[in-house]
Amino acid sequence: MSEQIIYLVDDDEALRDSLVWLLESQGFKVEAFASAEAFLRVWRPEFNGCLLLDVRMPGMSGLELHERLRAHYCTLPVIFITGHGDVPMAVAALKKGAVDFIEKPFNDAELLRIVNQCLANEQESRARRRQDAEVSRRLDQLTQREREVLDLIIVGKLNKQIADVLGISIKTVEVHRARVMEKMAAQSLAELVQNVMAIEGSRQA
Repeated sequence: MSEQIIYLVDDDEALRDSLVWLLESQGFKVEAFASAEAFLRVWRPEFNGCLLLDVRMPGMSGLELHERLRAHYCTLPVIFITGHGDVPMAVAALKKGAVDFIEKPFNDAELLRIVNQCLANEQESRARRRQDAEVSRRLDQLTQREREVLDLIIVGKLNKQIADVLGISIKTVEVHRARVMEKMAAQSLAELVQNVMAIEGSRQA
């Protein structure tokens, strides 16, 4: 699993230095940038961790960078650093997918709590995306007939009902069903249904 890194983007050098010191003293790996443009030049979709982002900066603002990253389906969670007058903007950013914001001057313990929660959530969602990708890959390996049987299993049909719908014998349904369970690496019917419904839901989202 790739290492989580806290990416810090803030044009205030003193604040940047103090935040880097605070976060590194807690064992976090930090990469700091003086501008949104500098971060955007190095950003890659595979970045893991979170983004601590100042709302107001010369040139591209934090809000503009957030919009740009969203357009590129960036999965890094964003925590905005805001001055007092920037709270309404930060709240608007939350509605567009940012995970939290913290007001300057902020409490170190509160910042660390937010960052820790953010990193834990990011790790969990990354694991979920990996699982969804694996389920999707396995689904694509099913034959057309196996997929038809699976679709009928998902809606709760029994073997005899599936046989009637598809015009095949119950024995053939049992063979297809066993192959579906094997190919999908499902230990139980409940696990099979949950995994497939989760991936179907994400495809429709």
